Amino acid sequence: MALVEMMSLWSEGVAAADKGDWAGALKLFTTITEPRAKICFNIGCCHIVMGNLQEAEKAFKSTIEKDKHLAVGYFQCGSVFYKEGKYQEALQDFARCFTELRGNQLIDYKILGLTFKLYSCEILYNVALGHAKVGNWAKAEENLILALSQKVEPRHGTKIEKAMQEILKQKDFPLTEMPKGRLFQPNEKLVEQLEKKDYLGKSTVVSSVVDKDSFSGFAPLQPQSDNPPVRQKAPEILKTLQGEPHRVLFEFNPETIEEMGVMPGNIVFVLKKGNDNWATVLFNGKKGIVPCNYLEPVELKFQSQIQAAELKQDEGSAKGGTKEAEIPAPPTTSAPNITRNHQDKQAPSNARENSSSAEKAATPPSYLVKVYYKYTVAIQVSHKLSYGDLLILISSKLKLTPCAIILSFRDGETDVPLTTDNVERAWKLSTDNCLKLKCTDVHAEEPLVTMENAENPVQSEDKTGMTVTALFDYEASQAEDLPFKKGDVIKVLNKVSEEWWEGECHEKFGIFPSAFVNKKSSI
Repeated sequence: MALVEMMSLWSEGVAAADKGDWAGALKLFTTITEPRAKICFNIGCCHIVMGNLQEAEKAFKSTIEKDKHLAVGYFQCGSVFYKEGKYQEALQDFARCFTELRGNQLIDYKILGLTFKLYSCEILYNVALGHAKVGNWAKAEENLILALSQKVEPRHGTKIEKAMQEILKQKDFPLTEMPKGRLFQPNEKLVEQLEKKDYLGKSTVVSSVVDKDSFSGFAPLQPQSDNPPVRQKAPEILKTLQGEPHRVLFEFNPETIEEMGVMPGNIVFVLKKGNDNWATVLFNGKKGIVPCNYLEPVELKFQSQIQAAELKQDEGSAKGGTKEAEIPAPPTTSAPNITRNHQDKQAPSNARENSSSAEKAATPPSYLVKVYYKYTVAIQVSHKLSYGDLLILISSKLKLTPCAIILSFRDGETDVPLTTDNVERAWKLSTDNCLKLKCTDVHAEEPLVTMENAENPVQSEDKTGMTVTALFDYEASQAEDLPFKKGDVIKVLNKVSEEWWEGECHEKFGIFPSAFVNKKSSI
């Protein structure tokens, strides 16, 4: 099939789908002979909307065969297998989809014509669901922990944590799917070239001495009169420009290829406005996208209109009016925030300054969870967490599974195992918004750091009254680290491990690498 015919059918099929005519769209797509991978993908999406899972499976298999590196094709094929109850095949496709991301956290298909972002954490979420369906709960838990470490947006963390709670109960959870109705769009430039263009146009009269002369052909030269009749000039209209004129309100700096940089006061012509707050515009002969809320409609005035307006103002001032009264007040608004698909772009500085004061006023108190394991770990949290949230958070930080650790807290002289029933008691015993917990690995063969030794380091059997000298500068990279300078004297409180010690320096407490100090003790 010729390229022109294929692009025409592709464009008509997408237009039919936009109107909700999925049967018509499917008929147009299937008319294309030897379809590309994107066309096969669109055929599969049409079958999903219409409920034909077997036909959708065939279409997505053809997509993968034509493009073996199209990750979103494996994602859709795995979703169809899951809905058909073929969990092992779905698990294989989701795993292959994660491989095709090649270590990236997401792929934005907008440049390829598909309005969809494929996140690695969502793929791992579906991989975990596949393992859960085949009864491999340990693998499902491992993939959810890995997905939690690769989350990009806040909604991902909430969804994965809910799935983790279901896994602990050995229950399955909902599948993550691509929104229905998303299709690969054809290239706009190729579609524009399909339209026929009249480069010659129709001949028109340039000048005539005859009033209301509508002759449009060729004629001999006409004699020029000395005093031709006066005709009223028609208003000037820019027929050659496309789109609606808009004025740019704020400076916009592009961050992607499709975006266009503009300055305040520029006049651009809007070709199309999308639902995602982005407008396709023409500026200086180039096409690009800018935020819709950075533009305002404007009426272009030409010299004849300006002169008429000035004449009207002069007449008004002669009657007692003033020009200053008609001058509008300057704008007082600041540039709005910009939300991009890949990341949130920074808004102009004045908008950030206005929002910073409100954020500081509404900042809730923060809490610190200090965990004593083979080494000391400190985790900053925004609110008092429940037992399940603490278990998931600490196991993820220590890179362990939740079922492999036991948490406990100090109540008087006794270590009490942390449970759902006594977690509120543990938070009440915390001081200075700091909850101190002891973590025990059920598979560990060597003793761990105890809270008693960590809080009373002078009683530790490892070191008593030992001081060391810093050989190098050490800057803290975590909340639990102890910073110091070369030559500082550090009091050793406890040996967390052979590589990490806990100490005191300049009235600060924390852990530091033992290789940074002189290990010869001095009393």
